Amino acid sequence: MKGKVIGDILVLKNDPDSIEELLNLPEVKRIVKLGRINGKKREPDVEIIVGDNTETIHRENHCFFKLDVAKIMWSKGNTTERQRIAKIVEEGETVVDMFAGIGYFSIPIAVHSNPGKIYSVEINPVSYGYLKENIILNKAEDIIEPILGDCRELAPKGIADRVLMGYIGNTHEFLDAAMEIVKPGGIIHYHESVPDLLRFKRPPERIIGAANGREVEILKKRIIKKYSPGVYHVVIDARIN
Repeated sequence: MKGKVIGDILVLKNDPDSIEELLNLPEVKRIVKLGRINGKKREPDVEIIVGDNTETIHRENHCFFKLDVAKIMWSKGNTTERQRIAKIVEEGETVVDMFAGIGYFSIPIAVHSNPGKIYSVEINPVSYGYLKENIILNKAEDIIEPILGDCRELAPKGIADRVLMGYIGNTHEFLDAAMEIVKPGGIIHYHESVPDLLRFKRPPERIIGAANGREVEILKKRIIKKYSPGVYHVVIDARIN
């Protein structure tokens, strides 16, 4: 079975052989088939196989994420990275989440760390709606400030101890904005999908280029998951001095 359980919904990539067998899996009450992911807002094509709607609440690492699997992407492959970031945010830090989605990174930080403030910016109105609901679900209203719109225009500048760039696609095009958001000595967590031979070469070079002469200290390089044949999703932690 090529699929993943999100809340009580089993999301498949192919048509199932036995629906009854799948419905016997723990927590599974509904089944959908996921098609293509479309556009810069990463909206999935979904066919409902069992059930009458596609909204659910997913629980991960003591956090609650309400979402509609027909409208919102959920990557289980990023679970370890969400946990890692939540553990390394230090007390009182100001965090800017440039691609907040439904709160993938912002919520775990609010629940498991003790930041001063998180500014969570999201351009997709549907994701933003769920972000606001998830802030309430996780009792993080005093910590997270949701912002609807383009992070290049609306994210607060020069205040971030930590900038999250947890999106892959054309992420490098937002590095100039990240440099304006991060304060001296702050850290950028930069995500990119990279061919295997360039996986730890191209992302640091792009960060250094965007820094425009500011000192860059590469703190960590890690693979999150295999993205496609010969391509990896990597994250680079870089301190900008």
